Amino acid sequence: MLSFLIYKIYRIKIFLFSIYSRSIMKFLGVNYGKKINILFHPMIIKHKNAKIILGDNVTLNSDRKYYHLGMFANVKLVADKKNSVIKVGDNSRINGTCIHAFNSVQIGKNCLIAANTHIIDSNGHLLSFDDTSNRIHTQDKGKPIIIGDNVWIGTGCLILGGTIIEEGAVISANSVVKGLVPANSLFGGNPSKLIKQN
Repeated sequence: MLSFLIYKIYRIKIFLFSIYSRSIMKFLGVNYGKKINILFHPMIIKHKNAKIILGDNVTLNSDRKYYHLGMFANVKLVADKKNSVIKVGDNSRINGTCIHAFNSVQIGKNCLIAANTHIIDSNGHLLSFDDTSNRIHTQDKGKPIIIGDNVWIGTGCLILGGTIIEEGAVISANSVVKGLVPANSLFGGNPSKLIKQN
């Protein structure tokens, strides 16, 4: 009986965080579709001229207690540059993942993104090998990331700028991905490579 009561209180807490998160997203100008699922509050950082667009039935899961893996942080969506864009398609599930768009990150429909993944379209700074002391003052502009429909990204992955993951591909856990990932393929490793092509 006590465990049932604790679970009920937990569900009420999640519900209240969901209402709070929606009001924050509305205030920040995040566009979201019908039946958005928010499990605990995501961290959202958005420039007033940036765009964050979430489709119908998108899940932002920051629930560390009931997620099947260790989740190190809440979902984090960062579109902090003037024209940066984060777009997530219908029915996609994002679990404890950081998405940072300097330029553009587009995620298709029905995607599964496991916890502790980082999707960032920029290196942050330029290499500046001609003047390494100035590197700290530089900023990379980034190259768009496109993730197609029905993609599954395993836990702990790093998806880098300029990456295109085509429809139906699977990225194995703890992979570092840059470049083209063909449709209906299994990619993995550091650096990632083709493991299996359907």
